[in-house]
Amino acid sequence: MSAGEPAGVSAFDREMAASFRSDRLHLILFPTEQCNFRCTYCYEDFAIGRMRPEVVEGVKNLIDRRRDDLAHLQISWFGGEPMLARPIVEDVAAHASEARRRRPGLGYDSDMTTNGYLLDDPAARRLAELGIRRFQVSLDGPAQHHDHTRVRADGQGTFERIWRNLSSIRDGSADVRVLLRVHLTPGNLAVMPEFLTRVRDTFLGDPRFLVFLKRVVRLGGPGDASMEVLDAEDARIAALEEIIRTDGRGASLFQPEEVCYAARANSLMVRADGRLGKCTVGLSEPANTVGRLLPDGSLKVDNPRLRQWLQGWESRDPELTACPYEAFTRQGTGPRGPELLQLTERPGGPPRPAGQAGGRSYRQNSLPSGSAMTTQATSP
Repeated sequence: MSAGEPAGVSAFDREMAASFRSDRLHLILFPTEQCNFRCTYCYEDFAIGRMRPEVVEGVKNLIDRRRDDLAHLQISWFGGEPMLARPIVEDVAAHASEARRRRPGLGYDSDMTTNGYLLDDPAARRLAELGIRRFQVSLDGPAQHHDHTRVRADGQGTFERIWRNLSSIRDGSADVRVLLRVHLTPGNLAVMPEFLTRVRDTFLGDPRFLVFLKRVVRLGGPGDASMEVLDAEDARIAALEEIIRTDGRGASLFQPEEVCYAARANSLMVRADGRLGKCTVGLSEPANTVGRLLPDGSLKVDNPRLRQWLQGWESRDPELTACPYEAFTRQGTGPRGPELLQLTERPGGPPRPAGQAGGRSYRQNSLPSGSAMTTQATSP
């Protein structure tokens, strides 16, 4: 409980108040929806390219419009692979940094979900200068497993370059935090004890690194039908967590937040074409388009659609604030019935663009706000 907060206020009510604060703004930006990877479990269709110039201007104008009224601005970079549009990232991040300079009381932090292929130490240092200091990078195990599922668009492997980039960040002095999101599948579980020991011994002596163990789940991608997934209660997952906990620091295992960013009224996703949304997973679903960002920085919002994402607060249902997808699956909205947002058993979500609730799984898409790290749905 923070100083000055009334006694007896529940954790749920504190989260609800934070989620509706008009002096806080969380923007999840897609500088491009193209990607240099073709991960076998990815749910994105890469139909949209780089963020249009008028959308970039709209984002900067939105920041300017809100600057004087905000206590805190958080910008999360997603995609696609955001590093493919690094000039856009740097342009907007520089603008946000300038807004903070002009308004000394404005808090600003930024994070990025990236596949890590283009994120080496020089890149991390440059982005950190612009306020982007938290990164989430996914690994699917050692090279022989990772290079089977996380492949480049041309079919080539990616592990060695990502590992080399991560090692360069470890050996450098960039003021960043890196969340290593390690995906668990039935196919790689047997090699995970050795791999996680290697991860622990290689990176976790550096307090800038954390690990998040996330089992891969079906999220509506073309490979879902042939994908094998682990049960959420598989005891072997807990055993793997213990390997990370023995790093000597006790704080290297990331714990996702209990409330999904998509359930927060002051969090919005801005896609490369200017559409506004709430969740980085159900990108092709009509219910996930709640408005549009205009070039002058104003927002055209479809309030009835937006309200659907917030109804967990009204019903005081923690499952719906942990994953607003639940609202759609319960109501069976849309021509495809309960699969409106292509939900599947969810383990607790990759870094929960939601969190973990009711034994279902969601992914979180934003590296923690304010805390050491937040997570965002994973595609990169």
